[in-house]
Amino acid sequence: MRSLAALNEKVSLLRLVGRLDEAWDVANEAARQARFTGSREDLLAARIRRAQVMQFMGRFDEALTELTTCVDEAAVHDWFRLQAFALQHRGKVYFDQDLLDEALADFRAAATLREELLERRTSTEVADSTDDELESSLIAVAVTESFLDERRRGE
Repeated sequence: MRSLAALNEKVSLLRLVGRLDEAWDVANEAARQARFTGSREDLLAARIRRAQVMQFMGRFDEALTELTTCVDEAAVHDWFRLQAFALQHRGKVYFDQDLLDEALADFRAAATLREELLERRTSTEVADSTDDELESSLIAVAVTESFLDERRRGE
């Protein structure tokens, strides 16, 4: 269970079953391992996963700070898939805080990046993965727009 891929999977599984303290410890271990043995992209992905754990722990301000840093770093290096990943999750943090306009902006930006990635990719495996990610972003946009419409009708 010491490989980076295994650690990342363990973080996700622990987070999903609500064992957040363990997920936090493993997320930190994954980030350390990526820092010392992985690529800069691996480290960025580990930091995004760690921010997801922060979100689930209710540490929204910390998660937003980390995800914003990740979005910016990915943009600087043209790591579009990671940028979309970070935007999508920052949008979820905004959504959890009822900051729907900010969430919608991030979901739309993630969808745009994912559409562009789909247009550039020829590999079926990558295209299928990106297609699923795009669908996730488009659903997030639709749900957030419906919440905003409902809020506007109630005002």
